[in-house]
Amino acid sequence: MGVTTIGGLIVAAIGIIGGFTIEGGSVAALVNIPGFLIVVVGTLGATLVSAPMSTITTIPQGYMRSLKGSSGVAGHVMAERLVSMADKARREGLLSLEEEAQNVGDDFARKGLMLMIDGTDPEAIKGILEIEIDGAAAREKERIEVFRTGSGFSPTLGVLGAVLGLIHVLSGLGGDVAELGKGIATAFVATFYGVGLANVVLLPVAMKLKALLAEEQVVREMILEGILSIQAGDNPRIVREKLQSFLAPSEREQESDGEASAASGRAAA
Repeated sequence: MGVTTIGGLIVAAIGIIGGFTIEGGSVAALVNIPGFLIVVVGTLGATLVSAPMSTITTIPQGYMRSLKGSSGVAGHVMAERLVSMADKARREGLLSLEEEAQNVGDDFARKGLMLMIDGTDPEAIKGILEIEIDGAAAREKERIEVFRTGSGFSPTLGVLGAVLGLIHVLSGLGGDVAELGKGIATAFVATFYGVGLANVVLLPVAMKLKALLAEEQVVREMILEGILSIQAGDNPRIVREKLQSFLAPSEREQESDGEASAASGRAAA
């Protein structure tokens, strides 16, 4: 679960709305349906114009992905599985890995392992999986760009909403001054919506998706290296050293802890 994403949204909301209320503002003053429609629907419309429908339809999926975090197997867990497979392959042969490959829990790893078990040439495996990595990255970058594009439109449409509100207010000059001030304040709520939507929602989501993509690419490259090492018959210790080079120090510690627990379990048995 993307705890940092949800927590960040909550902290941002508390900071912005809390600061506004401390200054004496009322939360009710921030509610403006016309401004909301101009900014949110206008941003969606402008984004629809700028991107193909195949990419637009992935917006909800991308937002949920930013909330949930990476859907793949953690890097240190996958590394441990590959090391275990390398050990089993040296003892029992590549065909003994078929059941584990089917239940590996990652589509990319499953595809590479099945290609290896089927006896595919190492260069062919490398070529196929590299294409898969590049293709997945390209699709994810298109989705990221949609959120970046929306974050550019949103503040401008907020200004547009304020201008439209001011046009309406100024057309009624000569009336009650208090009502005039209230109308001007309401007009600027649209700017608040535009800047807030861009900098608290759209741009952070794009950055989160970019970080998730980078993390998943490292794991996929690690899986590719692991598969090629298993196919080459490398010693499990060598495979471990190779795969650990892809992991952050904290993940290497988690893997080492898992290995120690497994060794204790075998000793107790």
